[in-house]
Amino acid sequence: MSDKPSILIVGAGAIGSFYGAILKKAGCPVSTVLRSEYDVVKEQGIRISSPLGDLSYRPDYVYRDGETPEEYPDYLILCVKVLPGVDRVALVKPWVGPSTRLVLIENGLDIERELADAYPDHPLISCLAFIAASRTEPGVVEHKAYGKLVMGRYPEGIDDNCRELSALFQTGGIGIDLTEQVVGERWRKCLWNTPFNPLSVIANGADTRTILDTEGGEALIRAMIREVMAVAEAEGYPMDEKLIDLNIEGTRKMPPYKNSMALDYLNGRAIERDAVLGNVVTIAERHGIPVPHLNTVLVTLRMRAKLAGED
Repeated sequence: MSDKPSILIVGAGAIGSFYGAILKKAGCPVSTVLRSEYDVVKEQGIRISSPLGDLSYRPDYVYRDGETPEEYPDYLILCVKVLPGVDRVALVKPWVGPSTRLVLIENGLDIERELADAYPDHPLISCLAFIAASRTEPGVVEHKAYGKLVMGRYPEGIDDNCRELSALFQTGGIGIDLTEQVVGERWRKCLWNTPFNPLSVIANGADTRTILDTEGGEALIRAMIREVMAVAEAEGYPMDEKLIDLNIEGTRKMPPYKNSMALDYLNGRAIERDAVLGNVVTIAERHGIPVPHLNTVLVTLRMRAKLAGED
């Protein structure tokens, strides 16, 4: 019997599987809730190749969505994509016990509110993942680089739950930055995600190098970053203009990279359009801030979705 807290991963795709492996390496009991990959993971576990070594593991329990848990977890880590029609409150409900702490490792902005409202008595830890990882086949993940988490209590602060969980992740081998202002950190991540992810879809799955090296591409990215910064400042999270150069330079140093939204689009999966872009535009409208580049990209994505019968 482990003396470490128990972990339940809801949404064990590439991201959930990787961070589950890190916590398993730290000595925690780690279980998963799966839909389509239940049979494969039940039979062979989760296989993960990584620069950190072979992170493959067998979850302690593998549950189908909607099953009854053997016991409630200490930490429920939600890693599903934030998509229209996905009721995340209902998704976690069977697994939330009286002392379960909720953890989000998900993309996007303003994504915590519905869970915080539904479970006001449960601590909510919000995490941003800086990682390059992809699911290559059922139950198989390729971790290419990075892995750091930025973590804080939602809506603000750092508590003992954050400290305990961050220590476990560090024991498992990844870096953690604890932050008092996790919402501000989400805005910082939007400086990259909000331009690059949607543009990759409009450009038919383009990688980062193609986006930046196309004539006018870097200028467009810079304009979109500036618009995100203006909205963030109106929300109370001003940022240094130097971050524009830092985001561009950091992206140029990476190998050509197809981001998660590009991969979802190329594989016919739904994209996190509103969590990554739409919510930023909605907040801009609330403040009366013009964001013409962001709005044009958003409307173009809606047109694509309409043609595909998704909206």
